[in-house]
Amino acid sequence: MPPLAIPPTRLLAPAKINLALHVVDRRADGYHCLESLVVFAADTGDRVTVAPASAAQDRLEVGGPFAAFVPAGADNILLRAASFARTVLAERDLALPPLAIHLDKRLPVAAGIGGGSADAAALLRMIADRAPDAAKRLARESIALGADVPMCLDGRPALISGIGETVSPLTGLPSLPLLMVNPRAPVSTADVFARVPRRDNPPLPPLPPGGFPDIAALATWLSRTRNDLEPTAVDMVPAIATVRRRLIAEGARFARMSGSGATVFGLFEDEDHMRRARSRIEAACPGWWVSGAN
Repeated sequence: MPPLAIPPTRLLAPAKINLALHVVDRRADGYHCLESLVVFAADTGDRVTVAPASAAQDRLEVGGPFAAFVPAGADNILLRAASFARTVLAERDLALPPLAIHLDKRLPVAAGIGGGSADAAALLRMIADRAPDAAKRLARESIALGADVPMCLDGRPALISGIGETVSPLTGLPSLPLLMVNPRAPVSTADVFARVPRRDNPPLPPLPPGGFPDIAALATWLSRTRNDLEPTAVDMVPAIATVRRRLIAEGARFARMSGSGATVFGLFEDEDHMRRARSRIEAACPGWWVSGAN
């Protein structure tokens, strides 16, 4: 089989932000059915560097401010993604050579903003770009790596449904001056879902026919939505509520936890308001992770 050419490549794995997340059902196999509106940070995320490996198998190195919290062994999602892609390509008579992968882990772990799923998606996207015949299957079956992987692989604002496999790209969103704040408290997604009191909550309200002309319109719509995981996560990590109150106090038009937490996003009127809030929060709460996104 001809090997796929993999030149040394540096990839951005952008943070995923759930602006709204409704838990609407639970399947017989235990997976939760969701409806969510997701966006992605343009320049905030992990960095993944990929090159051909000199060894006979994939190799992973992890660095960055959150490296200590990332497993570097065979259960790392990047290595699992490489193995998954290799299987898919082999069925199309393509060989994925052993990869040398370096992860610069800049996003907090177990934070509700994609993290490992975004890392895996960045790698799969790079491989799909070089093997277009396999791209659709890589996207369709990437759910096997995690519920967030398909949406991160698509990487565009979208409405998400099912267990995460149905991604409907969305247009009509304004520029979003967002501030992400995490109290450096990891939250287990499995534990949050296990403790959610209801799994048959109402779905997302309809989107406005003309989209969202400005931040005020989006904030108004978001006020009619929920993150059904937030109350449970706050019970587990009360600091989430502290972060949300702080963002509101600093002028956020809207603030909510993303995913299963503990990261909270604040939606601001414009970039200037967001930057000033960031400076004040970083000065007052040096132990928190703070990052802007738009």
